[in-house]
Amino acid sequence: MAVDGAVGTGGGEPDASDSLRTFGAVVQALREHAGLSREEFGERVRFSKHTVASVELGRRMPDPTFVERAEEVLGNTGALRKAVGHLARQPGLAAWFRQWARLEANAITLYTYECRMVPGLLQPEAYARQLFADELPPLDDEQVEAQWAARADRQRLLRDRPNSAFSFILEEHLLLRRTGGVGVTRGLIDHIMEVAQLRNVEIQIMPLVRESHAGLHGPIRLLETPENQWFAYNEGQQSGLLISDSKVVSVLKQRYARMRSQALTLVDSLSLLERMRGEL
Repeated sequence: MAVDGAVGTGGGEPDASDSLRTFGAVVQALREHAGLSREEFGERVRFSKHTVASVELGRRMPDPTFVERAEEVLGNTGALRKAVGHLARQPGLAAWFRQWARLEANAITLYTYECRMVPGLLQPEAYARQLFADELPPLDDEQVEAQWAARADRQRLLRDRPNSAFSFILEEHLLLRRTGGVGVTRGLIDHIMEVAQLRNVEIQIMPLVRESHAGLHGPIRLLETPENQWFAYNEGQQSGLLISDSKVVSVLKQRYARMRSQALTLVDSLSLLERMRGEL
């Protein structure tokens, strides 16, 4: 199953953007001008030669620490610091997810219902890494790091866009599953309760027993753009579908609205989370 737009080995890494390839070529040219092999350069910037290769080939968004250390090693020309601001691609995001991610970054309203896993915007690091560890085919260390970097970067939306409204409906069984073990689940619940304190975030729990449920067709993601246009997104096994058809989006909005009335209230959801945390 795709994990919130993450890229597994089965789907390959996202295609490199022109800006990433250009940045990588500049790093390689400066490194070669300095007479350093990738391994030697990696030792000086304290990154593996594999990471250096990924940056130079445009497959990986450079870490800010990488850029600063590379500048020091390569003469402090300032070229890399200036160029990095023009890079355009989040690492670890699948091609099918990028269009949604671009819309998500500017959305004024974002609704998410999830019944398979805690959605990426709410995942603490330990929980996310467990999901990456469960990926098949298996991911290597570099892919895991790239995917966590992408996920952590996306999560900044919750705090960087205080005027955007975020609503989440989570199935209770997502927390009862104890993905990653008791310790990871404790951290997950603590993180969700912390995020729920943000004024622009509403988190509701859909109880395990619910005789009437409008979300049985599966996960729902909806967003509203600054131009008040609504889009939806569905993600499946190694694929994703951006939905702009207003009739389809309207149906999904109706289902989500019904679920908000069927899920526990904000206060009751928080109480349930606190009780579940205490029982671990």
